[in-house]
Amino acid sequence: MENLKKNPLSLQLNVEDFAPASNDEKKSLVVMRESVNFWKDGMRRLRKNKIAMVSLVVILLIAFMAYVLPSFWPYSYEQQIKGSNNLAPFEYSAAEQKLIDQGENVFPHILGTDRMGRDFAVRVMMGTRVSLSVGLLASVLVLLIGATYGAISAFAGGWIDNIMMRITDILYTIPDILLIILLAMAIKEPLEGLAAKPGFGWMQKLGPNMVSIFIIFALLYWVGMARIVRSQVLTLKESEYVTAARALGASGGRIIKKHLLTNCMGTLIVTTTLQIPSSIFTESYLSFLGLGVAAPMPSLGSLATDAVKGMNTYPVLLIAPALMISIMILVFNLFGDGLRDAFDPKLKS
Repeated sequence: MENLKKNPLSLQLNVEDFAPASNDEKKSLVVMRESVNFWKDGMRRLRKNKIAMVSLVVILLIAFMAYVLPSFWPYSYEQQIKGSNNLAPFEYSAAEQKLIDQGENVFPHILGTDRMGRDFAVRVMMGTRVSLSVGLLASVLVLLIGATYGAISAFAGGWIDNIMMRITDILYTIPDILLIILLAMAIKEPLEGLAAKPGFGWMQKLGPNMVSIFIIFALLYWVGMARIVRSQVLTLKESEYVTAARALGASGGRIIKKHLLTNCMGTLIVTTTLQIPSSIFTESYLSFLGLGVAAPMPSLGSLATDAVKGMNTYPVLLIAPALMISIMILVFNLFGDGLRDAFDPKLKS
């Protein structure tokens, strides 16, 4: 052993350098890190994004205001209060002031009333419910149709992919507003007959214009989603696990459902979230043009339309729905950007 000690003038090795490490030395070299999957890692990064979390809180508050608060509000969206036309915020009519003088409690009109004496605050809530519901349902339609179409096109490939993508190019050229007007006129009578049947009363409340808007979303607005999913699937279908699934005899539908779309889930969630503000804006814009829900059901766009004529005299009737539209579009875009930053592997630092 003494002969094996290191000599500066020799090429002999030092045996002590090859001695096994002690337990303390091993622990000092080990860097422990919690094992997390894709979703946990994405949620951890999302929670660190303060802007996205604040936007999520605002979205939850808007949803509470739209879906829960109207049930506890003392006024309904279609209730016309006699003598309460065009009241300013927190202003009472003569009859309500008389009741207050008698010692009764009268709930204030926080945003005033419209020209027909309806409480404007609850109408803004119901308009937010309609616009938010249209945005959410339209985004789900876009997700289901676009994801399925894009995945099938990319997985099939060849001439099938070429034909399916040319169809999407054609759909891009169709003007959606013109098609909504034509559909509303074409399906008005059939929808009115269908709405008269039991179980279809909701269709009469929405009106043919709103049904035509959903049809347009189902026909046209999924094209962007289909292109995004197609690009993802074209990359994923050459992966080893897809080849293994094919070798095991898995059908094309199972491969698309279990392997391809599942691995595109992060992209699908982000794209769907970013589609919601676009759908809200489209519905509000069409309602502003008079192509939205049927009266007396309010929408933020139709509320803004009614308020334009008196914007100089009663500006709050225009400011409230316009501000709500702006806030919803802003927070959904900010939250969607946060989701993209959290779940996009390319942006992972």
